[in-house]
Amino acid sequence: LRQIKFHIKSVPFNAKISHSYLQNLVLIKRSMNAAVRATVRVGLYTGAKVYFVHEGYQGLVDGGDHIRLATWESVSMMLQLGGTVIGSARCKDFRSREGRMTAARNLVKLGITNLCVIGGDGSLTGANEFRTEWSGLLADLVKADKITDAEAKQSSHLNIVGMVGSIDNDFCGTDMTIGTDSALHRIIEVVDAITTTAQSHQRTFILEVMGRHCGYLALVTALACGADWVFIPEMPPDEGWEDHLCRRLTNQRARGSRLNVIIVAEGAMSRDGQPITSEQIKKLVTDRLGFDTRTTVLGHVQRGGTPSAFDRILGSRMGVEAVMALLEATPDTPACVVSLSGNQAVRLPLMECVQVTKDVTAAMAEGRFEDAIKLRGKSFENNWNTYKMLAHINPPDVKSNINVAIMNIGAPCAGMNAAVRAAVRMGIIQGHNMLAIHDGFDGLAQGQIEPITWTSVSGWTGKGGSMLGTKRSQPGKMLEEISQNIAKFSIHALVIIGGFEAYVGGLEMVQAREKYEEMCIPIVVIPATVSNNVPGSDFSIGADTALNTITSTCDRIKQSAAGTKRRVFIVETMGGYCGYLATMAGLAAGADAAYIFEEKFAIKDLEVNVQHLLEKMKTTVKRGLILRNEKSNANYTTDFIFNLYSEEGKGIFDCRKNVLGHMQQGGTPTPFDRNFGTKMGAKSVLWLTEKLKECYRHGRIFANTPDSACVLGMRKRALTFQPLADLKEDTDFEHRIPKTQWWLKIRPIMKILAKYDIKLDTSEHTDMEHVIKKRSPLGK
Repeated sequence: LRQIKFHIKSVPFNAKISHSYLQNLVLIKRSMNAAVRATVRVGLYTGAKVYFVHEGYQGLVDGGDHIRLATWESVSMMLQLGGTVIGSARCKDFRSREGRMTAARNLVKLGITNLCVIGGDGSLTGANEFRTEWSGLLADLVKADKITDAEAKQSSHLNIVGMVGSIDNDFCGTDMTIGTDSALHRIIEVVDAITTTAQSHQRTFILEVMGRHCGYLALVTALACGADWVFIPEMPPDEGWEDHLCRRLTNQRARGSRLNVIIVAEGAMSRDGQPITSEQIKKLVTDRLGFDTRTTVLGHVQRGGTPSAFDRILGSRMGVEAVMALLEATPDTPACVVSLSGNQAVRLPLMECVQVTKDVTAAMAEGRFEDAIKLRGKSFENNWNTYKMLAHINPPDVKSNINVAIMNIGAPCAGMNAAVRAAVRMGIIQGHNMLAIHDGFDGLAQGQIEPITWTSVSGWTGKGGSMLGTKRSQPGKMLEEISQNIAKFSIHALVIIGGFEAYVGGLEMVQAREKYEEMCIPIVVIPATVSNNVPGSDFSIGADTALNTITSTCDRIKQSAAGTKRRVFIVETMGGYCGYLATMAGLAAGADAAYIFEEKFAIKDLEVNVQHLLEKMKTTVKRGLILRNEKSNANYTTDFIFNLYSEEGKGIFDCRKNVLGHMQQGGTPTPFDRNFGTKMGAKSVLWLTEKLKECYRHGRIFANTPDSACVLGMRKRALTFQPLADLKEDTDFEHRIPKTQWWLKIRPIMKILAKYDIKLDTSEHTDMEHVIKKRSPLGK
């Protein structure tokens, strides 16, 4: 989560602030509420007074009832709500010095010296200006006898920390802004619905999404749905794009595609700065090609709806980090913004981020479009490069004579097919012959291998499960047959997409190289499992979709108790021995506890949790949610915990039990899993292509070094290839989990937000970084 560590048993937390101030502004953005909830509760946890300011800066200027004390219960049941519960408004008054003087007076009278702002670059710039002027504003207020010298001295300095809330993801310095992932969910829901119609009628659909100055939503949507073309403001199309677009659409139809999808950002423009509209594109396609073409402008649909699990977790983590930043701030600390880099929470100087964001706009205005792409950060740049390769590069006329095989191993999960599609198409672009292995290692042993073409994988990004078929069988007992078929089908490289079984299977193939020379080929394992338990990667394809399924189910379960009240739900999640799903769903759904294998618990811990719920029923929040990972404890089963809670809560609350089961493996992939799978699949084949060049000796492929068989995974801020053999030391093979798991540091946050009295260790803290150093290759 962050470099400030939380521990259950640690030195007492002794940092206190006299008052903390929470403000929320700009337009409605989903998952602001998660950030509001976390900031309030962690602020109260540290002993601070926390204030709501309703209606943004306008409420700050108006004062009075617009600035109200927040309580623990006042932020209950808001995680699943879109928008912002404390309101948001534009404010002309705050733009004037007189308005800011009034706002300063309102803060001084309440003794507020810490300001947390959730908004876009305009709102955050305004907050920094407010902080810069603070001393002068106080001096003028003293001269006007509106505050006393003592009040001015007590409030001599204003601390500022920002969190970025913007569905456009247009703020430089962070991989994802609060609200972006939820907007992508709304967009992909529409794309999936449109795709069905388009395929039936062989239509071309043009979808316009938000993004006046930033093309992130359009770009990721194009990757996630396999669009034929995307128009973004950062990179206008080359001169003559009309001919190129028509040629592209015609070629797709000639390959057998029954639909074409074009994504347009609302700020799309040509090289000479003229707008490119969806209606303009529709007229072009209709007039030149005669295709049945429809346009859909999504508009404010993208701003509404329930927040995604990612946005809830992001908002919660940012809220915690924001409070820590305020606690550690000094008069010399510059205003900072809390941001996300890979899976790391970092702090960046606010005005550095604002300046780079302005630099992007300047680069676009001056026609420096390559610079604009780079200034957006590595995440944006990698998305753009992946899109270009998959959508704009035609396969070469000369083949490489290399055969690359792809297979799925283990339980199916959403996003597997997106990875297969990207790997197949990237391989074809590289000139390779791509082979599909059906039914995992069983299929490889039995010769269930066939060529897979460009059109074979059309539409796969949005399909759940495994189109290739998958089994859990390991290669150990079939090595002879597998080696024979590798030779028979001239397989020169292998992509294995799957969970822990894929990792173990890859290891067994590497170990078999000593006996079977046919196994001496480059191998890459792409983690894909709902359990997120593959060593070498912080995230697995499929885990985000499962997490959203659990979170939305918990929302409905909690809502069912709104009328009856005094009810506790025990929910069992998947994950094997890995507690990732239970922990992250607990944070996203606002659970009171989450039992996992990695964090041992005994009967005394269960008693503490029951007592906590008994106390909770005395408040206005008369409901409880308990998550249990399926293999968290062999004796304290879901039935045991349900019976224990039912007995101990008799007369105070009643219990209900839900085992979610295989619904967590199904469904259409989320935007994250589609995008992650696409980038992982493409990157794996590019790596194999380079590795094949290294391993080409004496007219044949021979790969027997440890670094020729790797796991492609995300580690903190980078996508990395790690040799399978090197990961053995960090693997608990008995329980099928890595020995070190980053998300365990997040668990205390869930407990703090559930009002458990635990200790907080701040012996290590997050240092201020700089924008030029913080570039992540992944993002969402």
